[in-house]
Amino acid sequence: MRLTLITATVLAVTSLSSLPVWAQAAAGASAAGSVPPAATATPPAAPIEVAGVKYDGNAEVAGQKLVLNGAGIRYKAIFKVYTAGLYLTSRAATPDAVLANTGPKRLQVQMLRDIDGEELGKLFTKGMEQNATGAEFASAINGVLRMAEIFTQKKKLSSGESFGVDYIPGTGTVVFVNGKLMPGEPIKEPAFFNLLLKIWLGKSPADNGLKTALLGGK
Repeated sequence: MRLTLITATVLAVTSLSSLPVWAQAAAGASAAGSVPPAATATPPAAPIEVAGVKYDGNAEVAGQKLVLNGAGIRYKAIFKVYTAGLYLTSRAATPDAVLANTGPKRLQVQMLRDIDGEELGKLFTKGMEQNATGAEFASAINGVLRMAEIFTQKKKLSSGESFGVDYIPGTGTVVFVNGKLMPGEPIKEPAFFNLLLKIWLGKSPADNGLKTALLGGK
């Protein structure tokens, strides 16, 4: 009886060693009376609709799935100017957590009013400067000028038009207007995208309510 048990154990170990590593781990966990954890993936998220603009719960940047962290409205006085949605690899509830995320990111904006492109470029430049140290602003100046140039060339963004800004690790920041990739090289300065996000998430945000919404609050 004892010999039979030893033989069975040897056969089981031999059979297990011939399996791939992942299968060995699964079999070992099963033998121990536990189930191995399932592979993690970005869960589907509920969409958010603000001012009639729908932001899908998930997006994809550089082949990686992102989750909608939050979306809200930019007000100027009582007027709705645009909506914005922020996508990250995982949800973050504070500005520091968003800025510390080194994965792909996306900021998506849809206009609710017409705005002059040059004016928008100037507002972005001012917003970045107000939320950065002199050294931070200087380190991203090429990106700042490039962003202003894109909107100056566009002349005007009309109500219903949109633009998106994607951060792609190892590549840089790229800009889309109405779903079309803007020509030119990506903005390669690593600090630029976070500096751009500080327009909405920094110490002097464009709109405190929008800051709260982008961080998943209400």
